[in-house]
Amino acid sequence: MAGHSKWANIKHRKGAQDKKRAKQFTRAIKEITVAVKEGNSADPETNPTLRNAISNAKGVNMPKDTIERAIKKASGADADNYESVTFEGYGPHGIAIFVECTTDNTNRTVASIRSIFSKNGGSLGTNGSLEFLFDRKGVFVLDTNSFEQSSEELELELIDGGALEFERDEDLLTVYTEFTDFGKMSSKLEEINIEPKNAEVQRIPLNTTELPIDQGIQILNLIDKFEDDDDVQNVYHTLEVTDELIESFEEY
Repeated sequence: MAGHSKWANIKHRKGAQDKKRAKQFTRAIKEITVAVKEGNSADPETNPTLRNAISNAKGVNMPKDTIERAIKKASGADADNYESVTFEGYGPHGIAIFVECTTDNTNRTVASIRSIFSKNGGSLGTNGSLEFLFDRKGVFVLDTNSFEQSSEELELELIDGGALEFERDEDLLTVYTEFTDFGKMSSKLEEINIEPKNAEVQRIPLNTTELPIDQGIQILNLIDKFEDDDDVQNVYHTLEVTDELIESFEEY
C-alpha cells in the first residue's frame, strides 16, 4: 500500500498550494451534492455520508461558507443532477488505471476519458475488466498534529475501530480498514474527537509495478491529465510510486 498512499499524501500536502485547488473544491462540492441526494438529508447529524463529505471539504481548506452554500444548493430544487461512473483501462507499460467520475453528462465524460487514454499511449477497457486488480479499503488520512494521544495509545483505539494497517509519512498518519468497517472507523474517530483530513473508500492495488524513472514519470503525467478533468473524482493505478520517482517527478 505504501507507494499508493505516498502519492495520495503528497497531493494532500501540496494541494492547497498549487493550481489544482479549484479542482479540489469542485470535487468536494460534487461529493457534498451526491451525499445530500443519496442520503435524502442536508443535515450532517443524520447523514453520515454528508458528514464525511464535509470533513473532506475541510481537508482541502474549503471555507465554511462555501460548504454551507454547497449544502443549501444540493438540497434545493435546482440542484445539479450527478451520477457516478467508473472507467478501467491500461496506460503505457502495462499499468492498470481505474478512474472514478461524478458527472452531469455521461457522454461528455466517456469521450473525455477515452481521449485521455488514447492520446497518451493507453487504452480504455470494459467495465469490470480490472476490478480484480484492486481491493476496496477504507482509507483515513489524519494530521498527527491534531491529536494529543501517543502513537501507541491512538493505534490501540483505532484497532478497536477496525484499523488493519497504519502508515506514517511526516505529519500524516494513514489508517486502512476493511471496506465494511468504513462506518465503524468514522464513528470511532468521532468518539475520540479526531476529524480526518480525508476519509474515503479507495481501490488499493493488490500488486504494483515499479518502472524506470522516465516511464514512471510518463504514468504520473497521465494520472495528472485524468485528475485535471473536472468530472474525475479519483484515479487509482498499479504503479509503484517510489521516493526516487516522486523526487524526479517534482523536478520534471
